[in-house]
Amino acid sequence: MRYGFTTGSCAAAASKAAAYMLLLGMKKKNITIETPKGIPYQAEIVDIKRTENEVSCAVVKDGGDDPDVTSGCLVYATVSIIKDEEIAGITSAQLIDETLSNLNSSSNTNKNNSNCICIDEVYINIDGGEGVGRVTKPGLDQPVGSAAINHIPRQMIEEEIRDVCKQADYRGGISVIISVPDGEEIAKKTFNERLGIVGGISIIGTSGIVEPMSSQALLDTIHVELNQRKVQGFDYVAVSPGNYGLDYMLKTYGYDLDRSVKCSNYIGDTIDMVNELGFSGMLLTGHIGKLIKVSGGIMNTHSKEGDCRMELMAAAGIEAKVSQSTLKEVLKCVSTEEAIRLIKEEGKLAEVMQYILKKVMYYLCKRAGERLNIECIIYSNEFGELAKSEGADRWLNLLVQEQEQ
Repeated sequence: MRYGFTTGSCAAAASKAAAYMLLLGMKKKNITIETPKGIPYQAEIVDIKRTENEVSCAVVKDGGDDPDVTSGCLVYATVSIIKDEEIAGITSAQLIDETLSNLNSSSNTNKNNSNCICIDEVYINIDGGEGVGRVTKPGLDQPVGSAAINHIPRQMIEEEIRDVCKQADYRGGISVIISVPDGEEIAKKTFNERLGIVGGISIIGTSGIVEPMSSQALLDTIHVELNQRKVQGFDYVAVSPGNYGLDYMLKTYGYDLDRSVKCSNYIGDTIDMVNELGFSGMLLTGHIGKLIKVSGGIMNTHSKEGDCRMELMAAAGIEAKVSQSTLKEVLKCVSTEEAIRLIKEEGKLAEVMQYILKKVMYYLCKRAGERLNIECIIYSNEFGELAKSEGADRWLNLLVQEQEQ
């Protein structure tokens, strides 16, 4: 399968081409940059607009074979000269602080969070324009108020601009504005608004390339949501595979499931992140269709990783002395809701679910380790609450109180 290139790579390529045309005066229809992954990106430059002090151009985002909502969009860079008197408006102390912050924050989530970079007598200001979102919540890669251009893309843009400035023997100020005309519309198909990025998409990418069918983007989103909650000062977190059962949770417990961190199929990885970030408590709420798999130790619940839902239901039925005829029918079921109905009709639902909960908690606690207090609620859309661990109410009450404040 064919890999693609991130919005960060597109922004860096467009920035380099625009700077080249501005400072060296020659039209550039193609440009090559080196991605952090070490794979060269040869980008075609389109929609070139040139004046004496400003050049704008774009790169078409190519997501490769990955189902990327940004594929095909135009990522623009507008590069212009910053006049000496405008640079002089920023004190030397500010420039030194910004430069040191950028150079010394290699492990910080907010590294390179300044728009301004001053290295080797070249002053570079990087900001977002049309279709690039603004950060409105803490805990993201960039501070509140900044354009949602993450630190790796910022580094890439800065390095490419510096390279061109060196070729042109230019010393002075450079402004770089990244824009995506369709970005605000595209952002509606992403998690941006939920994360606190408004007005457009994020310019992202750590390796510079998009790997086909990569799950890393989703895992990164989960980590960001968890980190945001931790930064806000919370010591506990609600996690759910998705919004399946949202109406039930709201009606039964008064809890808006949409406020939980969505882990999709990555239950095990999410537990690891919760531990890594230092939370003391986690409440996992999920539909039986997902969590039955956890009772068998399956921590990635995607069907391609393993199913065994009916086999696990039947195993729990054997433990609860469900009749052989019912177990045979359970094994023929295509949905857990159907299997639950059969077991309920025999009057064995409580016993079966207690066994399933016991197994689920065993594997959750095994993954979580001793430090993290993890609790669980299992439900069915048709039959309501199926099982709840002993300490689940404590975290649930805190979460309900929190949303009411």
